[in-house]
Amino acid sequence: MLGPLLAGFIAGVALQLQQASLFVWWVYAVLTLGCAGLLALVFVWRTKGTQRGRNLPAILMALFISAAFGFGLTGLRAVAFQQTALSPALEGKDIRVTGRVLAMPQFGEDGLRFRFGVDSARLNGQAVPLPPQIYLGWYSGFGARPAKSPAGASPIKPVDNDSTEPAEFSPELQRQPQTLRAGERWQMTVRLKAPHGNSNPHGFDYELWLWEQGLQATGYVRTGVRDAPPVKLGDSWAHPVERARQAVREAIFGRVANRQLAGVLAALVVGDQNAIERADWDVFRATGVAHLMSISGLHITMFAWVASLVLGWLWRRSVKLTPHLCLWLPASSASALGGLLLAAAYALFSGWGVPAQRTIWMLATVVLLRQSGKQWPWPVVWLLAMAVVVALDPWALMQAGFWLSFVAVGVLFAAGPPQGKKAPSGGRALREANERGGYLATDSGAGRSGSTGAEGTIDSKKAEKSRSWLSKPVAGLLGAAREQWVVTLALTPLSLLLFNQVSLVGLLANAVAIPWVTLLVTPLAMLGVFLSPVWDAAAWAVSLLTLFLQWLASWPLASISVAAAPLWCALAGVAGGALLAMRLPWHWRALGVPLLLPVLLWSPVRPAIGHFDVLGADIGQGNAVIVRTAGHSLVYDTGPRFSRESDAGHRVLVPLLRALGERIDLLMLSHRDSDHIGGAPAVLAMQPQARLLSSIEDDHELQAIRQSTRCAAGQRWRWDAVDFEVLHPVAADYEGTGKPNTLSCVLRISNGAQTALLVGDLEAPQESRLVSDPALREKLKADFLLVPHHGSKTSSSGVFLDQVKPQFALAQAGYRNRFGHPVESVLERYRERGISVLKSPACGAASWRSADPGQVLCQRQRGLRYWHHRLDSPP
Repeated sequence: MLGPLLAGFIAGVALQLQQASLFVWWVYAVLTLGCAGLLALVFVWRTKGTQRGRNLPAILMALFISAAFGFGLTGLRAVAFQQTALSPALEGKDIRVTGRVLAMPQFGEDGLRFRFGVDSARLNGQAVPLPPQIYLGWYSGFGARPAKSPAGASPIKPVDNDSTEPAEFSPELQRQPQTLRAGERWQMTVRLKAPHGNSNPHGFDYELWLWEQGLQATGYVRTGVRDAPPVKLGDSWAHPVERARQAVREAIFGRVANRQLAGVLAALVVGDQNAIERADWDVFRATGVAHLMSISGLHITMFAWVASLVLGWLWRRSVKLTPHLCLWLPASSASALGGLLLAAAYALFSGWGVPAQRTIWMLATVVLLRQSGKQWPWPVVWLLAMAVVVALDPWALMQAGFWLSFVAVGVLFAAGPPQGKKAPSGGRALREANERGGYLATDSGAGRSGSTGAEGTIDSKKAEKSRSWLSKPVAGLLGAAREQWVVTLALTPLSLLLFNQVSLVGLLANAVAIPWVTLLVTPLAMLGVFLSPVWDAAAWAVSLLTLFLQWLASWPLASISVAAAPLWCALAGVAGGALLAMRLPWHWRALGVPLLLPVLLWSPVRPAIGHFDVLGADIGQGNAVIVRTAGHSLVYDTGPRFSRESDAGHRVLVPLLRALGERIDLLMLSHRDSDHIGGAPAVLAMQPQARLLSSIEDDHELQAIRQSTRCAAGQRWRWDAVDFEVLHPVAADYEGTGKPNTLSCVLRISNGAQTALLVGDLEAPQESRLVSDPALREKLKADFLLVPHHGSKTSSSGVFLDQVKPQFALAQAGYRNRFGHPVESVLERYRERGISVLKSPACGAASWRSADPGQVLCQRQRGLRYWHHRLDSPP
């Protein structure tokens, strides 16, 4: 009966996470208390009753009650957390806060970010309530005078999902960010907003990440000359672990001159994944070893295994000094419990991230179960570990790492030898622990290595030793290879569903990287904490591995991408991979092949001949639009560049294009402003076949990546019975010295019945010229319009709107952007003409189809969950 109870609880939590909005608190409270009472009655009935057999009604009742309990308990927690959310009335206000730095700050080229625990807050001298924890940025290129930026460089925007700069932004009048340390108490002026992220199909859910981290507001430190300066009120050791982590990170960067290598070591020692540069992450993902470059379940399990071996050895040797010690606590128990505690300490020092927490709870569940002497079937153990993790962190069910970890564990359990076989040796236990992310008792292996084997003769020992000196390593390598193959085969369909990409060289890369990182790099990196020169050796080891991985990543077809498949395809694929990996006759395993085909061959539905789709991506303050016909694709603008390591192309467009299975034919950049071309390098790198059409100058840096053709009025082409035409600029415009906005490429897309008009940052004088041209006037009429210049007051003139007469207009702008786009006076012009304006912050990615021109689908509404930010104003 325990299995159905655990499965029902997990299913109930999963169901609650699908809610678009929460019920009132008492609904969850009644459900939780009522089901808890029923579960207690079921437990008493099962323990005291005479019927202990399994029957379908009892199983279904257990499933239903436990599911309702999980649903209610999770909803109750969500309601309680939501009560402390940031009030909308406090967004954008300058609030004086007093509190403490809670964790090691994260540094970037644009400043630093840190968690801040609020003790008190005042607005205009009056106390106001704020969430207990907020996430702040203290920016150097925005909010401080750039110290190392090249002359004339524009200030760098904060790496958040939407721009949060104040309208009065003036970098030359700002103060440099200070060096913060965990535990310090500060008073500072901040400007906050509700958690708000980009909402795109198959995109990263930034708002869920903030919710799971316990952060209910984001913002930045106000450091202008008109603001009260931040004041450090005191220091303490309230967060000694975080202070120690920061000190170690600084020591690593102080010792290792190469910043790339130092970043990898910092990630492995203190869990600072932000220290790894983006180029390195691209290589790690392409080769399938990204999981090794952070404090993951593998590292923590490895640490627990080694710690248990050492503790077991020391415990047994302690018999000579304290004979009663092993009688009080057997060496096997001491090694298992001690390894668990040391692993928890390691996870705490690495930042106590969600993956680390998940691994510790899994380890604790299995260790305590084994110490109790229980011998449960593996499915029940697997479900118990999963239920413990879900009970502690229900929202982990929405994370890719959760499913990758538990599916890998389940497949290895199912594909392994039947229960009751000989316990694994130390090496085999290590491999299983590494792959499963769980903890296997190692006392059997350690005991055998220290056993005298009195019943055997010396000759038999020598003979066995001579036979096994080679066979054991070979068997170990074959076992490790098989387990890696099983996991790779089973997780490939799931990886394609979650990431739309899988590494074809991952098996080879992991075969080298797993032992290299876990047995060499990580131990050296940890030893460097006590002996800093060892970090030089660790950096050398990382450099060798990086060269090997870069070589693998350069192979043709090192990784493949497929379009995002429906859930049923992924489930069938995982089942097919597991079936192929299980210990079954080959005629049964062959049945897994057809189950793999749907996820590998899935192709999204495209527009019919003569129709086209327009998808306005949610990229914050900027433009990025994807246009698809039956057999061709075009991308119009690529969104902003946030910093050297972050842009809309890498963060939004590349994953979106991969998930949609798009192979674009043309990239069109309206003009050179950074909020329109910031993501172009990433898109061009992903799409080597794409042609570039733009108004950028001949010596622009993008010309070195892909030679561009100038857009000019009169250019036309036809794809799948859909006409494309450039209406602006004319060739003579390139001879002027006006603003880049005046050269915005205007693209008209039409199938003869429906029309879309993409206009970039076109301004009123250019709008007037288009309207006054008799040859173009009629071509301006459109059903769908990309709002000129994001809704700036310099665009969307009345005469232009009267001529275009769109039914829908999309304003791509960032939430609470510093320009105030779209401005109210412009929105009023649209309302006067009955034009429906959709704003990206409220709509998310907007999808319009010529086959159904009467509606626009908003991703924020289609994928709405209760943790998502809701704007008071309509789209």
